[in-house]
Amino acid sequence: MYPRIVIDMKKLEGNLDAVAKITKEGGCSLMIVTKGVCADPEVTKMIARHPAVSYMADSRVENLRAYAADARENGKQTVLLRLPMMSQAAEVVDVADISFNSELVTIKALDEAAAAAGKTHKIVLMIDLGDLREGIFFEKEDEIYAAVEQILALKNIELYGVAVNLTCYGAIIPKNDNLSNLARIAGEIEKKFSIKLPIVSGGNSSSIYLIGKGELPAGINNLRLGESFFLGNDTAYFTKLPGTVDDAITLEAEIIELKEKPSLPIGEVGKDAFGQVPVYEDKGLMMRAIVAVGQQDVALDSVEPVNEDLEVMGASSDHMIVDVTHSAKEYKVGDVISFKLGYGGMLRTTTSAYVERAYK
Repeated sequence: MYPRIVIDMKKLEGNLDAVAKITKEGGCSLMIVTKGVCADPEVTKMIARHPAVSYMADSRVENLRAYAADARENGKQTVLLRLPMMSQAAEVVDVADISFNSELVTIKALDEAAAAAGKTHKIVLMIDLGDLREGIFFEKEDEIYAAVEQILALKNIELYGVAVNLTCYGAIIPKNDNLSNLARIAGEIEKKFSIKLPIVSGGNSSSIYLIGKGELPAGINNLRLGESFFLGNDTAYFTKLPGTVDDAITLEAEIIELKEKPSLPIGEVGKDAFGQVPVYEDKGLMMRAIVAVGQQDVALDSVEPVNEDLEVMGASSDHMIVDVTHSAKEYKVGDVISFKLGYGGMLRTTTSAYVERAYK
């Protein structure tokens, strides 16, 4: 049974209610991103049944396939967030109602796949506002409008909107001034081509804070939320969103060794299992618990013991070392230590084949 993640469905649904309320106040439709828990089936069922969710999105075709039927039966559109691979065009058209795109050659491949399937596939055109990940660079407006013209000429593709991604690569924080460029470009597209774009998606969990400040630009009508739903964070400034909790998903790992040892390794220090040269602080003798989970299963910088008396010292691929010296609770071999997870920790843990799942 261990290691395992424990998903508190009541708390998680409470988080979804909270972010749904915020996005509604901002005049935005809600797209929930499921990749943070590797499209966990119990979680996706709950999302599919939530009345405030309009879209269910993931970066992996495999995850979309797992819940596409349930999502559609409950009136949700499925969305592929990562730019499609041309080699997956037919599968993308099959499982995704909408895909995010920036390359015309790929969009044309999707058009051909949609024609073969007898479908119309919706695309959202990505605009790069300076974070320098995907999208047509916003300063090249002629290129944007030329792309739109070619897209509108395709028979089996519907231009469904425009979107931006911020903070994930370049760590650029969404502001009124940069997101206003997206809203302006969307308005120009609608005017030039006499069309209506259902989606003008102003980013992810790093944009939600703008609603509370009253600074989300007019014209932005959709947000894509993952971390703010799972962990209650706005990811621009990492403030806690009202009505959310950060412990809806926790990790539990069993103690397999408990011994008093020096805090400073003895001998010449070289590289660890991951090619890094570690730095240690001499804290004298400490009571060290080894739990049966490691960096193959969880991101070390994204895991924190629920018991604040404990401290994670480090980990190899299969062993995590926890300082329990100052714990008011007395631990023994076989006991379980619970951990809160950051987004990276949650992402890796739920992707690991070696971590079980439990629900409450």
